Amino acid sequence: MKLKLMHAALAVALALPTGLALSQGAPKISGGTVKIGVLTDLSGVYSDLGGQGSIIASQMAIADWVAKNKPAFKVEMVSADHQNKADIGSAKVREWYDTQGVDMVTDALNSGVAIAVAKVTAEKNKILIDTGAASTRLTNEDCTPNTVHYVYDTFALAAGPGKAVTKAGGDSWFFLTADYAFGVSLEQDTTAAVKAAGGRVIGSVKHPLNASDFSSFVLQAQASKAKVVGLANAGGDTVNSIKAAVEFGLTKNQTLVGLLTQITDVHALTLQVTQGMQFTEGFYWDLNDETRAWSRRYFEKMKKMPTMVQAGTYSAITTYLNAVKAAGTDDTATVMKQLKTAPINDFFAKNGRIREDGRMLHDFYLVQVKKPSESKVPWDYYNVKAVLKADEAAQPMSASRCPFIKKS
Repeated sequence: MKLKLMHAALAVALALPTGLALSQGAPKISGGTVKIGVLTDLSGVYSDLGGQGSIIASQMAIADWVAKNKPAFKVEMVSADHQNKADIGSAKVREWYDTQGVDMVTDALNSGVAIAVAKVTAEKNKILIDTGAASTRLTNEDCTPNTVHYVYDTFALAAGPGKAVTKAGGDSWFFLTADYAFGVSLEQDTTAAVKAAGGRVIGSVKHPLNASDFSSFVLQAQASKAKVVGLANAGGDTVNSIKAAVEFGLTKNQTLVGLLTQITDVHALTLQVTQGMQFTEGFYWDLNDETRAWSRRYFEKMKKMPTMVQAGTYSAITTYLNAVKAAGTDDTATVMKQLKTAPINDFFAKNGRIREDGRMLHDFYLVQVKKPSESKVPWDYYNVKAVLKADEAAQPMSASRCPFIKKS
């Protein structure tokens, strides 16, 4: 059933009071407006990861930045639902660039959509700061000088549990994999991590995006006798595959690892079901005073704690607007140069930096879901087992397959 396109009813225009003219020395901003497009999944399998939460986080970022910086230009936002379809996503972005003056697109959940959007963005010489998609193709085969991969990728997701679970005795793996770019990348990167830690992969099975029934896939995983079943999927597919695994008793004899599990998934499934699961997170609301303060503001609006995608979208927009201000223009090449120069220090990332290939380097966290008895307040779901330093959580540049990266 086709999902209804829910495009852009949202235009946030925040600026100095109307009638205040740009000063003679004001930044060179095309049309006097910086416009940001939030392309997300508003009604499908990934809507909890980004969706309306990404739109709210974007509104917060723009409002906070304008209040703090009082720019002599407008900042506007539009949004759309890509329906998890690359053709719809790329067509919407092309329309934004051609007719609505959009300068930068963010979120872009779903790797298939993101790769298509990256190509249109490069063609139109605009900027994509991807906060939602995971495939490492965005900084490898499909990299462009106009793309920033900001929040996470499949290499980072694999680095934590792939090594830790294998070294803890889970040395044989079977994968349930979403059958598109993201799932394939996640399985490949986790396989590499498992083998590097001395483990082996027995097999895998691919399932369609937004699968309605996981029983046959779970039964194949069960029959494999692998010690670990890795879920190379996300969102509703992760939730439904975990439900099926519990229903069929898989977790009695095998360890289940949700390679892209978000706090909203844990909330939906309950601690009773997810306790003990380990995975990599790029953000957790309860890490420190800064993360708690921002997350509580977000909670007031959404009545749920943010995912790393939603927190990262706020950070990405703030970072972009800071770069525009520092560059004194919204010219793409000038802003991209500034983005790759300035360090990122906010509640989301400390000493973050955007590498030559577009990957934003920041720390990640190997977390384990608490037992119900360990959780003291609502959304108190994780124990942080280890911090994965930025360089450890990113594919080394020596392994880059990005066409425009010069190798010595």
